[in-house]
Amino acid sequence: MFEVNEMPRQINADLIKLMEQVETATIGHFLHSGFIDREIRAVLPEKRVAGTAVTVRIPHADSTILHYLTKLVRPGDFVAIERCGDDRHACWGGVVTHAMKLAGIVGAVIDGPATDFSEIRKVEMPMWCRGPSPITTKILGLEGAINVPVTVGGQVVRPGDAIIADESGIVVLSPSQARAATEKALGMQENEITLLERLRNGEFLPDISGATKIVEGQKRQVA
Repeated sequence: MFEVNEMPRQINADLIKLMEQVETATIGHFLHSGFIDREIRAVLPEKRVAGTAVTVRIPHADSTILHYLTKLVRPGDFVAIERCGDDRHACWGGVVTHAMKLAGIVGAVIDGPATDFSEIRKVEMPMWCRGPSPITTKILGLEGAINVPVTVGGQVVRPGDAIIADESGIVVLSPSQARAATEKALGMQENEITLLERLRNGEFLPDISGATKIVEGQKRQVA
């Protein structure tokens, strides 16, 4: 049985442009949830992308539903794939890479392996996964679901969520929190530029961060 739900409303283009400037590690300075397992890593770590989550659930070795999704995705979508615990079969390879690239998606994450990394690199498809596998899924026609809540790397991803992905990892934000988190992160990144300038001018990091005051206010004198 296959479940295919409507495509989610996409995140506004102006917000996406701002999100593309945000480092996931900056958001990690003020959020502790929303992050996908760090063992799911970038194939192209130099890429940073932002997009709207389109979700897929693929049990076991059947990739029929992923092939079907290639005709539904839109420019700006970010595909998030739950593998239901299957860490053996690669559901994503060279042909799917080309089909998704032609459709205009900004990237994808798989809670499992992929294959044909040379093709992924050749077409510069931003991809996050659990590494390579030579064993692939098949068109079995058994089951799968599109645009349902999924779990990827321990994080729930819902259709329409805002995704930011880069060399440090992936963060999932609800549409209602995306703008506030993005604006806060951009402000912190601007402040970091000022901080680095102060360091170059001779100030010490703990004096700026407040660590000096904390340590010297509590330190024990040793004879």
